[in-house]
Amino acid sequence: MKVKTILVSQPEPKVENSPYFELQNKLKVKVDFRPFIHVEGVPAKEVRAQKIDLNNYTAIILTSRNAVDHFFRVAEEMRYKVPEDLKYFCQSEAVAFYLQRYVVYRKRKIYVGQKDFVDMSSLIKKYKDEKFLLPSSDQLNADVPQTLDGLKVDWTQGTFYRTVMSDLTDLKDVYYDILAFFSPTGIKSLFKNFPDFKQNNTRIAVFGSTTQKEALEHGLRVDIMAPSPGTPSMTGALEKYVAEANKGK
Repeated sequence: MKVKTILVSQPEPKVENSPYFELQNKLKVKVDFRPFIHVEGVPAKEVRAQKIDLNNYTAIILTSRNAVDHFFRVAEEMRYKVPEDLKYFCQSEAVAFYLQRYVVYRKRKIYVGQKDFVDMSSLIKKYKDEKFLLPSSDQLNADVPQTLDGLKVDWTQGTFYRTVMSDLTDLKDVYYDILAFFSPTGIKSLFKNFPDFKQNNTRIAVFGSTTQKEALEHGLRVDIMAPSPGTPSMTGALEKYVAEANKGK
């Protein structure tokens, strides 16, 4: 079965040189974007109900751009003046770079991990006497609390935002050759919006083992898997599959 259309269950990239646009042009396929999930902020009142007082923490652990946005949103709602000596532990360079939207980088104490959360262990360990706050979503990866508990540091998780399934009912009569998913919640959103979804000839692409597991538990056939040997990215996996499927087109 040749591939003509792909739906990526994420927002459309804002950069012109996105690998998805390159994929579209190179292989002459139509690539659409639609978030199957979105993030909603938790009101400051609900954060307070979690017994979180921002004044009690000397360091903030930021795992994503959403964490950055919602920490500063809640701080503003609570009329909390963020102190200049607050320490920021960012999971990646991308998160640290995004932090510059809110703070003057050179005047702050910012510590940056490489990519995965566990990579921050050595950084956090150096400052084990700090009181850490982890602003996160309601769906926290299991490796985060395991890592922090293993370091025996004083830390608190606060739910500052939630991952919510989007309304996709306008896609009811729209067909795509490939649906690409990046999280278990994306798979759940598909079946919440379309309880009677039948895969038939639709190819399912998934990123990560937890997304794969969710897809299989819902009875889906996973045709494209990333990361995999030789294709560490979703775009790489899609390109490889589409090029093979469309041979001789």
